[in-house]
Amino acid sequence: MNAGTRRFELAGPAGALACALDEPAGAGAAGTAVLAHPHPLHGGTMDNKVVQTLARAFVQLGWRALRFNFRGVGGSAGAWDEGRGEVEDLLAVVDHAAESGLPLALGGFSFGGAMAARAALRLADSGGAVPARLVLVGPAVANFPAPPVPQHALVVHGEADEVVPLSSVLDWARPQTLPVVVVPGVGHFFHGQLGVLKRIVVQACR
Repeated sequence: MNAGTRRFELAGPAGALACALDEPAGAGAAGTAVLAHPHPLHGGTMDNKVVQTLARAFVQLGWRALRFNFRGVGGSAGAWDEGRGEVEDLLAVVDHAAESGLPLALGGFSFGGAMAARAALRLADSGGAVPARLVLVGPAVANFPAPPVPQHALVVHGEADEVVPLSSVLDWARPQTLPVVVVPGVGHFFHGQLGVLKRIVVQACR
């Protein structure tokens, strides 16, 4: 993301996971945000522009931003597991982040948003670290069914999303009475509107 990004590997359930960490300026961080990328079979990586935008938003908020590549993507060992093993990958990165003792945030874009929702439920059910923030951007809740999420979750979706129809996200959110922030006229990848997305996340999580 920038010259200060630290890239490293950590042990995952299917082998090493490639990671990237960005730190806020100054002493001490407010927490660690673990961020999940879009569909591994459709070009999704931790360097996706929406995921990087989430990282920048959290760094601006004073949080560490920890991105990673799911199994089989960009230096991470293993192979695509249809969303099953990928949740385990995410939880392995969360376990690593929790070692710092700092508060935890979870975020994800598209496929990564659905995985973040699943991971949040797993953490709650296991008595693990409960995310203080949960940010889901264009979550692919139709193709990868996601459980209900806490009411403090921030869900942001483009009105003109051509990959994950807004209607599918509203159908998922409606039974939860979960608000969805809809950005008018914006497609799945927030082309030309990444600044708007960053501002929404910063304002909601401040």
